[in-house]
Amino acid sequence: MAAQGWLVGTVSGYDRRTALYTEDVLGYFKDAWPERWDKFAKANPNNPDDVLVQKLVRELEQSGTLDVLRHGFKLPAVKVELCSFQPDHGMNPHTLKRYQCNRLRVVPEVSYSPHAREAVSSGQSYNPRLDLVLFVNGIPTATLELKREFKQSVENAQRQYRQDRPVKDPLTRKPEPLQTFKRGALVHFAVGQNEVAMTTKLAGKDTFFLPFNLGSAEGGAGNPQPEDDSQYATSYLWQRLLLPDAWLKVLGRFLHLEKKTSEGFDGTPMTKETMIFPRYHQWEVVNRLINTTRAEGPGKRYLIQHSAGSGKSNSIAWTAHQLASLYDDAGQRLFNSVIVITDRTVLDKQLQDTIYQFEHAQGVVKQINRETSSQSKSEQLAEALAEQTRIIIVTIQTFPALFDAMDKYPKLASGRYAVIADEAHSSQTGSSASKLKQILGSDAPEGEEISAEELLDAAVQARQPNERISYYAFTATPKAKTLELFGRPADPTLPASPSNKPEAFALYSIRQAIEEGFILDVLRNYTTYSTAWKIAHPNGEDDEVDSKKARIKLARWVRLHPYNIDKKVEIIVEHFRANIRSLLGGQAKAMVVTRSRQEAVRYQLAVKAYVQQMGYSDVHPLVAFSGSVLPDEVIPEEVTENSSLLNAGLNGRD
Repeated sequence: MAAQGWLVGTVSGYDRRTALYTEDVLGYFKDAWPERWDKFAKANPNNPDDVLVQKLVRELEQSGTLDVLRHGFKLPAVKVELCSFQPDHGMNPHTLKRYQCNRLRVVPEVSYSPHAREAVSSGQSYNPRLDLVLFVNGIPTATLELKREFKQSVENAQRQYRQDRPVKDPLTRKPEPLQTFKRGALVHFAVGQNEVAMTTKLAGKDTFFLPFNLGSAEGGAGNPQPEDDSQYATSYLWQRLLLPDAWLKVLGRFLHLEKKTSEGFDGTPMTKETMIFPRYHQWEVVNRLINTTRAEGPGKRYLIQHSAGSGKSNSIAWTAHQLASLYDDAGQRLFNSVIVITDRTVLDKQLQDTIYQFEHAQGVVKQINRETSSQSKSEQLAEALAEQTRIIIVTIQTFPALFDAMDKYPKLASGRYAVIADEAHSSQTGSSASKLKQILGSDAPEGEEISAEELLDAAVQARQPNERISYYAFTATPKAKTLELFGRPADPTLPASPSNKPEAFALYSIRQAIEEGFILDVLRNYTTYSTAWKIAHPNGEDDEVDSKKARIKLARWVRLHPYNIDKKVEIIVEHFRANIRSLLGGQAKAMVVTRSRQEAVRYQLAVKAYVQQMGYSDVHPLVAFSGSVLPDEVIPEEVTENSSLLNAGLNGRD
């Protein structure tokens, strides 16, 4: 049973043709669903065991392993379900019983190919083998290659997957069921004594591995060395992740198939499928947040300091879904609604798609916007809260309406809410920002840009602590105020002080993200302008000038004077043609980042004019910005990014 650990299987129980441990497939279904098995057996009196396995293989090939484990499949006589996940509460004894019927089995030294052969006249023998395969109810879910550091490292295991574990038989080119993407095992681990890497898609030499490490004690990549010499640095893999309950939760609440549609160079739409398996810091922070929230109840604040490149969108999606499914001891949902504050339009669809894979249910997620409703955002939010919509997505501008609705409707004020704040918002300026600052009490100077993080801080600070609202703030580089509001003292038994400063609930550092290759170290090749000028002008004069006069001249220089822009454009275009354009097989692009939308439009016009003046046919400028820009002494008319004056030929495309 799941609660008692993994069963150890033998290779003889593994069916190479189907890539199943058929004893467990049949055993689980008969134990967990005896009435359905009887019905199925009556409908298929001639060897029902083989018929069920054949139907399962067909479904694995059509829908994939994850979909079959999550949702089973329908047959004319009965619905076949082949896995039970831990229920959200213990009110239903039947779901608990089925959960305990799960069979988790580990099989070592698996010769897995149905195309295995001894040496023949045409060449070599073919019989690839895997160190470990993990089965859930007979269905393969993971493979592992294990290496000892004094002989081979984790890189050797990765090389073995790329070169010696083909997804197709090299001779016949027939697929290997266990290794085929979606159809076979869901994840493949390369495990050494010091590090772990994983991939969800084997693709020969193109196989891409992600690190699955804790991070070093110094905040870098890798794992801390254990204090006990008898332990391995990677023991967390089997002591935490591969515990039966934890592994079933990964299959039920984390793994999902991501589909992205993009355009090829010729405009042809392409769909790319990626199986998303959480990296260690993602898996850990979601579990810690859920377990701590369950223990502490509503009304607490959590700061998750995860660097760019940490995969915050997925972490937020997993956290939102699991908080929305969290129950208290009385069997009641802990939160009436989970409110996600984000300006990432992609997060709405990502949440919808991800949660649909978990539950096959629509209406779990609702986005508050003016495009899909004639109601105001405040009215939409109040309605969604009243309906206890499980996950509500709002922008930072709409967020204050939550407090308005709670003040206006006493019934809503008695509810319990989880607020997840995504830092990836654009800064706010103009009239909307002024209104927000008035509502939230922000003391930022008029006309100065304020970030969404500052607005959220002001919103939380303006309200008294509320035992019915929990806050989860995801940010890469929290400001001091954010740490003060959302952080927790290093010693929670003592009040915050200079010697007991608030800290993040969870940390994935910039250093670790850089060392693991998810973001670039922007300072690695950083050169100051003064140094670059001296290199370019070795004989130039370097006179000392009055600092006040210099500041005035610099301020003048950065104004939007056409001469300045023209000179910069000349440098930008020539540098692009000489150094950038030929990279990436001639497909390289460059981005010019400006201080404002008006400046962006002026640069676009200047680049187009310079390219035309020089007769270049290999430089094609585009400009992207939101809303519209009004005319001025350089811009002849009000323009949007779809205006033919700027981006001709886009025809409404992004």
